[in-house]
This record gives sequence, C-alpha cells and structure tokens, in this order.
Amino acid sequence: MDSLRSKENLNQFESIFGKTKQPPRLFQAPARINIIGEHVDYLGGIVLPAAINFAVQVYLRPNETSSYRLYSVTYNETVELIKPLKPNPKSPWADYISGVIFEIEKMGYSVPGFDLLVDGNIPQGSGLSSSAAFEVVTGYAIKETFGLTLSREEIALIGQRAENNFVGTKCGIMDQFIIAVGKKDDCISLNTETLKYSYHHFDLGKYEFYLINSNVKHSLKDSAYNKRRSECESALVKIKAKYPNFIQLYDVNLTESELENCHLTIEEQKRIKHVTSERERTKVVIDGLESGNFLEVGSALFETHWSLSKEFEVSCPETDFIVDSLQSLSVTGARMIGGGFGGCVLVLDTKDHFSKIEEVLKKSYQQKFNVALDFYKFQISDGVKEVLI
Repeated sequence: MDSLRSKENLNQFESIFGKTKQPPRLFQAPARINIIGEHVDYLGGIVLPAAINFAVQVYLRPNETSSYRLYSVTYNETVELIKPLKPNPKSPWADYISGVIFEIEKMGYSVPGFDLLVDGNIPQGSGLSSSAAFEVVTGYAIKETFGLTLSREEIALIGQRAENNFVGTKCGIMDQFIIAVGKKDDCISLNTETLKYSYHHFDLGKYEFYLINSNVKHSLKDSAYNKRRSECESALVKIKAKYPNFIQLYDVNLTESELENCHLTIEEQKRIKHVTSERERTKVVIDGLESGNFLEVGSALFETHWSLSKEFEVSCPETDFIVDSLQSLSVTGARMIGGGFGGCVLVLDTKDHFSKIEEVLKKSYQQKFNVALDFYKFQISDGVKEVLI
C-alpha cells in the first residue's frame, strides 16, 4: 500500500482514538498466491505458496484500558471488544481480531487493551487470503507492541486457530504460514504435516505470473469448503480401517482395486483422485520452476485446474470459462486458486502475450457473463513486517 494512504490512515486513527505522546505503530501483512498444491494444505500435503504485494495494514497503540477499540476503514465502522470475547454477528470482521487475542491468551499471555485501525487493498472475495493476512498482521502487531516471545511460525498457527475456533472456517495452515514467513522473490515449499519448509528462488525470465479476478463469489464457498474437508476425512477413516499405516490422505498410494476394498462413495473417490494426482503435479512444478522448464509448469497448472473442477468440484462456470479460454489462446498455464466458487485465476505466460490476452478475454467474458474482469500484476514480496512511518 502506498505511503500517502498510510499517512491518511494515521490521521484518521488520531481523529478517532485521539493523539497521545505514544504514536501508533504500523504493521503490514501481504496477500498470497499458491502456485501448486491446492486443497491439500489441510490433508498433510506439500504446497508452494508465495507472498505478494497486496496488503492488510493495521495501526496499533496500547490504550491503558482492558478493552479493545477497533476501526475498519473498509466498513467505516468502530467496534469495542470487552472480555469475555464473543463472536460479533453484527461486525464479523472484528472476529478475526477477537480470535487472535483469544488464542494468544490461551497460550498464557495477557493482551492489554489497545486501539487498532485496519485497512487493506486485497480485493475481497478474490481468493488471495485477506482474512489470513488480517489474522497474521494482528498477531504480529500484538507480539511486537507488547514484547511477546512468539516466533513467526507460532503467529501463523495462532492465526489458523483463530479462524478454525473463533471464526468457524476449517482452513489449513498454508495461508497464514506464507504470510508470516514470506520472502521477496522466493516461494516456499511447505510440508503441511510437519511444517518443515524451504525457500525456492526462481527467475521467470521472459515469463510472468499474473492474476485474473472473475469478480464472482458464489455463496457455496464456505459450506462446500467444510463439506470437502469432511469428505476427505471420512475417506481417510475408511482407508485406515483396511490400511492403518496411512496417517494423511495425501500419503495414500493405493491401486484402484485396493481403493475399491475401502467402500468409498463416488464423492470420496473423486476427492482422493484430486489429492493424490496433485501430489505428483507439485513435484513437477517445483522441478520445472527450478530448471526453467515453464512449459512443464504450465501444463501442470492446467491439469490442476481441471482436477479441481471435475474431481474436487470447487470451480464454477466463470473460472472454468476463463481457464478454457486461456488454453484456447495458447497461454502457458492457468488455474483457479483459493477456496473456489469464484475468485481469481493464476496465469503463467510470456510477458509479450499479456496485452492480447487481456483484450480478447475481457470482451468474451463480459459478453458471456455480463461481468467485468480485473487483471492484477504483482511482485513476490516479504511476509508480515513493521512499516516505519
């Protein structure tokens, strides 16, 4: 976010909460993309995310009371939180802060009262994980302001628990983790079972990644996300009854006849097919990025999209249309990202191809769905940090 907007927000903070000798501190957390490894982060899988330069920013200052006064620029709304903290159905955005405070205090810390202003430029509903950025930046700001001994990895886990336990979405760890530990020009391969990770630096050369926002968000998203998780969990229970050595669904490597012995539903079979094939595609993409074989990477991205659409069933007509159109326009690779049912498509292509794609696709999509597309260029950026003002 630009410095002018940050300064405007500082003025707004002081007009809402007053000016004191101690100025508020500014913290920022990025959005994220995931290059490969979709819908496996809650199944012990390997994912390949990167932080990108859209952001959520918070100003935070202790207020010498026991309550938390919050202001959202997006919603133009002030909320006061008083313990015991409870979900706020009128202002659900405040639940992300409540959840983080609740989880930090469960670890034995005390979080004194503070004033907080939040603003961001991550497109809502785009699948770029604005909620995880909000959780991580809140946790990091509390840690830095009050001198808590929490690592970046612990901040990520606090954010995930806040979303699971307080907000009520059973998200995996990937989003919060990359937002906490991201590094400029690098992605990470993260084993979501062990939380071991390594940085991967790559040079795209004549290629680039960019995003296309479908600008649709279907109401199915949250309920279907939780349903897919429960289908994967029930499939694993059935598999473990016959083959008890498997710890995670991601590790399953059974033949078709062996899977038939497990009495899986058709839905469970399809979910497993996506998860196990995504495991192989992830290896291909990591190798391809490091060796510069971008055609191989692109092919795997297309395969992932159609697996998410047909096997995991979390796509929608709009994102399928975008990816199908990109394939027919000879783009290198593309796939839906995020929870699904709308949001963004990640594209890998040569830089000189962009203007043609943008022109053709904007027109055909508008004609088909009567909705405008947005195209986002981005850079791979650092994770959560304090911004000096």
